[in-house]
Amino acid sequence: MIILAKNNHCFFIHIRMMAMSILLSPLKINSLALKNRIAISPMCQYSAVDGFANDWHLVHLGSRAVGGAGLIIQEATAVSPEGRITAADLGLFKQEHIVKLKQITTFINQQGAVAGIQLAHAGRKAGYASPWTGGKQMREEAGGWRTVAPSALPFYSDDVVPLALDVEGIHRVIYDFETAASRALQSGYQVVEIHAAHGYLIHQFLSPLSNRRTDHYGGSFDNRIRFLLEIVQAVRKVWPLNFPLFVRISATDWAVGGWNPDEAVALSSILKTAGVDLIDCSSGGLVPDVTIPLAPGYHAVFAERIRKGASILTSSVGLITEAQKAEEILVKGAADLIMIGRESLREPYFPLKAALALNSDIEWPVQYVRAKPVTKPS
Repeated sequence: MIILAKNNHCFFIHIRMMAMSILLSPLKINSLALKNRIAISPMCQYSAVDGFANDWHLVHLGSRAVGGAGLIIQEATAVSPEGRITAADLGLFKQEHIVKLKQITTFINQQGAVAGIQLAHAGRKAGYASPWTGGKQMREEAGGWRTVAPSALPFYSDDVVPLALDVEGIHRVIYDFETAASRALQSGYQVVEIHAAHGYLIHQFLSPLSNRRTDHYGGSFDNRIRFLLEIVQAVRKVWPLNFPLFVRISATDWAVGGWNPDEAVALSSILKTAGVDLIDCSSGGLVPDVTIPLAPGYHAVFAERIRKGASILTSSVGLITEAQKAEEILVKGAADLIMIGRESLREPYFPLKAALALNSDIEWPVQYVRAKPVTKPS
């Protein structure tokens, strides 16, 4: 940073070199360049009506773009009405959904950020009430709907037993992902993330705890990953090859006999050859009442293992609340991208404050430059 100081009627230039942190350095994924390695993790807002975005989503996502993040990933966006976690989820199952979403992506891009979207199907974890209205699965007569899954096994014992998808139903879901990806492109998104984590439909196929099928979509590892691979192939038919494709996975179920880190590495290697650019590493969500050893950055160990074992870019998420912790994960080589979730709800301008914490410079919105802390000459 260059600062002019007046001394005895002469101007002297004081130069203070500011080290660029890895967190705030650019990252190229496929042909797309992110201005930094901070991504806003997809977080459900439960504020849509019939899948339609509104001004809440514009302000919520737009403010994080103003706050300096390189990538903004929109919440789990359902590929079909029955794929919604709640009736208040966003969706891309109608062409009419595109209009408002295009307004959102345009604003995000105007801030120098990249707009991404997470495409999802909740499977047996669909049809719940919003968290602030009880969070319980609703019966059809109360506004819920019949859920689907790889096998007729409910998430909670008192949930409605889901309908086991037949092959025709599986192919219909795959087509829904393909169609939603096409609409995402029309809406202006430049990154698509397929949600295969947290116990939702794709994860339900991956794990032997929820997949008891005896056909070629169940049983062996190769069979259990088939559904996800066919979705990836379908999405890649309509999603430009030079645009990044992410997959979020749960690296472990934290349960005996469930999906495990070895399988996560093996899957990630296969996904790379299928055209996936980055694995977004999370965990859990498939079965209730498991013990998860929570700690700041607790998913970084999985991101590192997958990054090295599958030779693919990874992101890490999970209780990352400080810039120093995010930088530490990157310096260690555990991940390439940091997903900020709840901390971005508390602090939409996390990247701007991270720059100060890491003694690095970052471009501020011109409208806010007057508030940028002045760096004094050393």
